[in-house]
Amino acid sequence: MAARTRQLVVLVLLGAAAFVAVRWWSHRGAGSIDAAAWPPLIVPDEAAPAPARGLVADAAAAAAAAADDADAGGPTAPRWVLPLDDGGCPNGYPVKANDNSGIFHVPGGRFYERTKPERCYAEAVDAAADGYRPAKA
Repeated sequence: MAARTRQLVVLVLLGAAAFVAVRWWSHRGAGSIDAAAWPPLIVPDEAAPAPARGLVADAAAAAAAAADDADAGGPTAPRWVLPLDDGGCPNGYPVKANDNSGIFHVPGGRFYERTKPERCYAEAVDAAADGYRPAKA
């Protein structure tokens, strides 16, 4: 009986030591996070309307394009637009870009038809300039 009691005490002490070690390990860096190092959280205004599908998504880019038009003497198209409601891209913007994967797909590509884009680009170089990489297949 004494051996069983001794084994039980040893198991309880090992369990308590493991519990203390886990608590210490999980809380050892909790107070050392520098809040100033994190950027502020910006919550979008819920009352602001969402941009219409198939139109210029960035007002600043549209203003810059208009300024370029005045300088160059001719209209310039926006670099990217939002996809249409059916998940396709509007005419003139065939390149589909996916934000989750960071990949863009061109017509004729293996996964082009099943890709649901977040942005549609006129040319692949525009998508690459915005940080997307071409699809491998």
